[in-house]
Amino acid sequence: MKAEVILAELNRQRKDLGEDPGDVEWLAIHHAFCFISYKMAEFQKYLDEQAAKGAFDEFEP
Repeated sequence: MKAEVILAELNRQRKDLGEDPGDVEWLAIHHAFCFISYKMAEFQKYLDEQAAKGAFDEFEP
């Protein structure tokens, strides 16, 4: 699993919600997206570890 795939999905959800700083759902997704995008190497390492455990075995792109 590539970090870019997860980021693209978070960004899609963020845009679908529409920017609303008063909505906790938008805030959560927005800040998760921002944080992960700044920590791509660490996030990719985490995803690699999870992939080794089979976390993405059922994912179909």
